[in-house]
Amino acid sequence: MTEFEAVIGMEVHAELLTASKMFCGCPTTFGAAPNTQVCPVCLGLPGSLPVPNRRAVEFVARTALALHCEISPRSIFYRKNYYYPDLPKGYQVSQYGDDPIGRNGYIEIVVGGQTRRIGIRRCHLEEDTGKLFHVSPQTSEVDYNRSGVALMEIVSEPDLRSAEEAREYLVQLRAILTYLGVCDGKMEQGSLRCEPNISVRPKGSAAFGTKTELKNLNSFRAVSRGIEYEIERQVAVIRAGGQVTQETWRWDETRQVTAPMRSKEFEQEYRYFPDPDLVPMVFTPDWVQTQQESLPELPRQKQLRFQEQYGLPAYDAQILTETRALADYFEAAAARHADAKAVSNWVMGELLGRLNAASLDISESKVTPEGLAGLLDLVANGTISGKIAKDVFEEMFVSGKAPEAIVQEKGLTQISDEGALATTLDAIIAANPKEWEALKGGKEQLTKFFVGQVMRATKGRANPQLVNDLLKQRLAS
Repeated sequence: MTEFEAVIGMEVHAELLTASKMFCGCPTTFGAAPNTQVCPVCLGLPGSLPVPNRRAVEFVARTALALHCEISPRSIFYRKNYYYPDLPKGYQVSQYGDDPIGRNGYIEIVVGGQTRRIGIRRCHLEEDTGKLFHVSPQTSEVDYNRSGVALMEIVSEPDLRSAEEAREYLVQLRAILTYLGVCDGKMEQGSLRCEPNISVRPKGSAAFGTKTELKNLNSFRAVSRGIEYEIERQVAVIRAGGQVTQETWRWDETRQVTAPMRSKEFEQEYRYFPDPDLVPMVFTPDWVQTQQESLPELPRQKQLRFQEQYGLPAYDAQILTETRALADYFEAAAARHADAKAVSNWVMGELLGRLNAASLDISESKVTPEGLAGLLDLVANGTISGKIAKDVFEEMFVSGKAPEAIVQEKGLTQISDEGALATTLDAIIAANPKEWEALKGGKEQLTKFFVGQVMRATKGRANPQLVNDLLKQRLAS
């Protein structure tokens, strides 16, 4: 039976974090009352003229440079003509042809321990459309607040071969955009929208199959599941003797299936032509250099530095650099506690686990980097045990109190008094003679039993290493 492989290209739309829209001064506040952030320009009223948003142009150029793109010396805006109720002008101002702001770049992703380079075909600037609300089978309403918002489109080459690679590509791209501060990356709010183009072909074939496009996926999970389902659907169509049709499909989250929306438009149907109201943009080498120098340390660079500077495994470095805020949190804590790996373990385990369960962002954590470092210091110097530290952390997460204050208030300091622990251990041995004889006879797994009994008797405050040492002394005597 013929084996097939997927060929996937990604179109990602990112709303830019500009205070005003692309061609007018209307605000871009998310969640405003419908149709309250509009004007004659973004509504496309006769006689209104657009003025480009300089900040949006800079954002796209910086993104293109971060994606290793070339910057076109000259770039112009086109009119992309089509009719849809959420497009009040009857056309969208976009970029087309061989002169987008950025082109011929790449992103590196790591999947299954292998590094792959995914090509970036173009990175260009356009304006967003309005938003339709289908309130009943007979009625739709439109909010034009989003119409005209500065929108960046990033188009990859068809270099992705699986849903896993597509997801990792999006994770890395989102991280780059948020590190640059050009997009907030909030997929649930529509700030970042993904449209994969998917086709399948026999393994070993160089020819492309017929593609379908999945529209406006707004979560990593939807991207992964939508692509997986669409690959399976296309393979089933071909094996049944049918042909895949070039169409636009959507992901039905409720049914967990893809479903057709409309036939896919071809390029010539949009009748692109240069927008006569907007002059060409010319980018000098000095201007491009200024944008290049403004770039921060990006996720991949930070991952490699974390591995080298802090001795972290690649997995830890990748998790800790997923967002700039998380990376900054880790570094602030690691600057105050000597064991960077311990900091990493607690951030990835206790902290992120509780934040995710509470649907909170790292910026909303009541446990500060200084607080976490202080807690780990208490463990390292023997003031509290690792078990007690988790209890203290729970209180810190809820109240935001300093670890030292919690330990003091609740009397949680670790018991390292050898005499007191010896008395407790002897009492437990006396209460469990059968287990003690079995341990002496070589049943070593009972060591954990006796240590656990001491920890229980001391409510977790006993120094576990000292308990183990005392147990060895009893066995040797």
